[in-house]
Amino acid sequence: EFGLGIKMANEKKKEMALFLLDQLRPELGDNMVDQLTHATETNEAEIKFKHDLIGALKERLKGIGGSTANNLYHLADFLAEKSLWIIGGDGWAYDIGYGGLDHVLSTGENVNILVLDTEVYSNTGGQKSKSTPIGSSAKFSVNGKTTGKKDLAMQAIAHGTAYVAQIAMGGNDMHTIRTILEAEAYPGPSLIIAYSHCIAHGIDMSHGAEEQDFAVKSGYWPLFHYNPLKEQGQRFMIDSKEPSMPLADFMYHENRFNVIKAKDPELAERFLHEAEAMRNDKWHRLTTLKGL
Repeated sequence: EFGLGIKMANEKKKEMALFLLDQLRPELGDNMVDQLTHATETNEAEIKFKHDLIGALKERLKGIGGSTANNLYHLADFLAEKSLWIIGGDGWAYDIGYGGLDHVLSTGENVNILVLDTEVYSNTGGQKSKSTPIGSSAKFSVNGKTTGKKDLAMQAIAHGTAYVAQIAMGGNDMHTIRTILEAEAYPGPSLIIAYSHCIAHGIDMSHGAEEQDFAVKSGYWPLFHYNPLKEQGQRFMIDSKEPSMPLADFMYHENRFNVIKAKDPELAERFLHEAEAMRNDKWHRLTTLKGL
């Protein structure tokens, strides 16, 4: 909600700047005012041109004087489009702040949301969140979480008007860059959920990128994106291949799963079977969505 408030405040400042710009038309001239009002920013060259215009405007305003020119000088930078990213963790996005996130997605406003998904409350010591997967040991579920992970992406897609994607930089760095650029260009709300390795996973953090790669290859963390502006049949795309390594090889490479196996092998085996069933069900749903 705070991020949305910043977006709306930026728009109000731009509206005021345009009003003041028109008030100073006699001093600035029609050419400068019309260029600043109508110049588009669809590519790098146009963006540079717009910023150069704003720089020239501020120089002109210094010589005009008066409260109107002074106010416009302080608001001039808002004549350019602003990129706004709202960044938070899974505890916020899936759990305690979900109501706000869901509201922002429903507004249609052009804001970008990046969720750094560590699958636990990392900042407060590794407590389980609604993003914590089944069979994972975390504070408040030391014997393994008995329910599955909330599917935030599918809930966001249900809005039908938001760009939604799941990325893992260690699994595919080019896909990560391409997805972020596409979300930025989307003229509405976008939500990117990024796999984020964490010390609470019980891994060697210097090999975090490799762990992300395992998550993708095992099918634990599929890569995909949904763009409502695409034609039907092209809106939802799976960007990673079907699982090519056993899920157990990924899970038992991390202490959050392995600790259960060491403590109670039978329980761990049950968790593994349930996790495999959930992974298979998730892939079935994703392949079904490809028809959107």
